[in-house]
Amino acid sequence: MDHKTTVEICVDSVESAVAAQAGGADRVELCDNLMEGGTTPSFGAIEVARELLSIRLHVIIRPRGGDFLYSEPEFEIMKRDIDAAKRLGADGVVIGMLAADGRIDIARTKELTDLARPMSVTFHRAFDVCRDAFKAVDQLAEIGVDRILTSGQEATAVEGLDLLTGLVKHAADRITIIACGNLNERNISRVITSTGVKEVHFTAFSQVASDMSYRNERVFMGGTLRPPEYSRSVTDAKIVQRVVEAAR
Repeated sequence: MDHKTTVEICVDSVESAVAAQAGGADRVELCDNLMEGGTTPSFGAIEVARELLSIRLHVIIRPRGGDFLYSEPEFEIMKRDIDAAKRLGADGVVIGMLAADGRIDIARTKELTDLARPMSVTFHRAFDVCRDAFKAVDQLAEIGVDRILTSGQEATAVEGLDLLTGLVKHAADRITIIACGNLNERNISRVITSTGVKEVHFTAFSQVASDMSYRNERVFMGGTLRPPEYSRSVTDAKIVQRVVEAAR
């Protein structure tokens, strides 16, 4: 992999963050609740991750799943969570806010960006559902956001390849574009080569069975999707390593 290409792994636990580091990641994005696209992790998770990681730690600041149009109480929560992440030693935060018409919420994004300093600021995939991608790049660069996480406004980076390429050219050296969206060892080299991105973001999960010997299969704890109660997704250091190697 070109030495300028940064690998970020999206994780939803401290265990996964440590595995990402072991696999050769440069940075992790620590989240909770990835079934809803990621929400703010707990104070404890951030603190323990910071204690165990030597690589860069970015923390998503997202008070709930769903859309990116936030109420005033939700906005206040985001500000306090940014302050907590800063006090706990995070290297960066990951934010995203839209207005009801699909445009970037410029005023509140700037307020959060200013509050986050000196931490780095990434605008997350709220970008992928905004109205005008190129205008959004201009606005976020003007605000001072450091990078934009995007799949090219498609379900996957491969499907969004053309827009990703255009965004990298349009952004130039004003703001960094991070490619994401189902990146793996089979397609990551193509995405990097085709688009010119210098940062990539992906998950690297494998399923880990529960050690519970007693199991009550009649009861489940969460929602209509009914996720498995006796297995969980954990970042696999070997998968991280394979994807990093495939990108070289």
